[in-house]
Amino acid sequence: MRFINNPSHDLTYDDVFMVPSKSELSSRMEVDLTSHDGSGTTIPLVVANMTAVSGRRMAETIARRGGLVVIPQDIPLDVVDSVIKWVKSRHTFFDTPLTLSPQQTVADAVSLLSKRAHGAVVIVENNKPVGIVTEEDCAGVDRFTQLHTVMSKDLVTLNDNADARQAFDFLHDNRRKLAPVVNGKGELSGILTRVGALRSTLYAPAVDAHNKLRIAAAIGINGDVAGKARALLDSGADVLVIDTAHGHQKKMFEALKVIKALNPQVPLVAGNVVTAAGTEDLIDAGADIVKVGVGPGAMCTTRMQTGVGRPQFSAVLECAAAAKKKGKFVWADGGVRHPRDVALALAAGASNVMIGSWFAGTHESPGDVQTDSTGRLFKESFGMASARAVAARTTQEDAFDRARKALFEEGISTSRMYLNPQRPGVEDLLDEIIAGLRSSCTYAGAKTLDEFADKAVVGIQSSAGYAEGRPLHSSWTI
Repeated sequence: MRFINNPSHDLTYDDVFMVPSKSELSSRMEVDLTSHDGSGTTIPLVVANMTAVSGRRMAETIARRGGLVVIPQDIPLDVVDSVIKWVKSRHTFFDTPLTLSPQQTVADAVSLLSKRAHGAVVIVENNKPVGIVTEEDCAGVDRFTQLHTVMSKDLVTLNDNADARQAFDFLHDNRRKLAPVVNGKGELSGILTRVGALRSTLYAPAVDAHNKLRIAAAIGINGDVAGKARALLDSGADVLVIDTAHGHQKKMFEALKVIKALNPQVPLVAGNVVTAAGTEDLIDAGADIVKVGVGPGAMCTTRMQTGVGRPQFSAVLECAAAAKKKGKFVWADGGVRHPRDVALALAAGASNVMIGSWFAGTHESPGDVQTDSTGRLFKESFGMASARAVAARTTQEDAFDRARKALFEEGISTSRMYLNPQRPGVEDLLDEIIAGLRSSCTYAGAKTLDEFADKAVVGIQSSAGYAEGRPLHSSWTI
């Protein structure tokens, strides 16, 4: 990457723009978005280890499209174990269906429908689909009504040996947006939508050596670090993220040392830092990937409370250059609010970009959908240094210590993240981000992410320059 006008101060993503360069690419689909940092991502997106964002539904969906989800460190190890095993048991093509029996009620269906973007519950008997229920079927119906009275019995099923084109044509010809998928015995194997069939031709799943979906897990720097790391490795985590707000410290180095002694055969990610020195020290201590970012997150109040942090574009640029000299990588963590920000982080040299709150307001995030006084749908989100998150992490401590730690918070404990009616699912947001990123690469004349970081030409703009680039009625907001 090179500047067309030299910066005199540190820069955020809003401060910069990219100019087009000569390109030999004829299509955005010529661009290969695979990362080469060992994470196994085929699109350069990692969902941050936030409790309100990263759960098993998010992990399955994102990995199927080529990204990676980091399960938060404050989840009990037995739960993380079950989540990892569940995600690795998911199909790489078909989505996981929501299922209920014919005798269960409309209330049961309504509570499940918002959990998946496909918006359907398959009614099963002896693991064979006998009907399907959507939100429309439940409208105006008594909540105690049994599902066999409202389900659609005009069921069309898809064979589990169909490829993407066959599945799309089958659904199109039968005028169906989706259909349950069955095996040769007629048993339910999954569910597939028309747009899901199309997406499978645009994305490659992030899979391990056994063709199982990939998933990462976070661990803190306190307590039995080695024991927790061993448990996560035994559970099958594909990447370990050693995570603390201030990564450039002695306890982080000690944590990396004890985990490295376990001889993990997976990449170790450590952070967070914002300087070349911090990046180099973490790599020297054993990190394969360094997480960059202090204070840019939507739920973080660190900069306003402490004055500590750094504008994210400059932080990523400096840290990526330092990591590259040592043959290692950085993840840009925080501060992305628009597709352009993802592209700029990669232009600055990041191998993957972490996204948190942006994905909180989707069907796949762990929270329950709620409705405000105007009828708008939302989910609650909160920062991982907030009092709410600290309380969750300290449940095993006594009341005195928990109360004392609750006095120190650097994050927002509750915020409403509204579902975008046009893009309510995380895959809708992925489409938006990846389409923009592919176009960015073509503008730079780059076929790969490495070429993109090398060829991108960036300039510095005023706030008026940034405002000029926004549509009059902009939807680019989280």
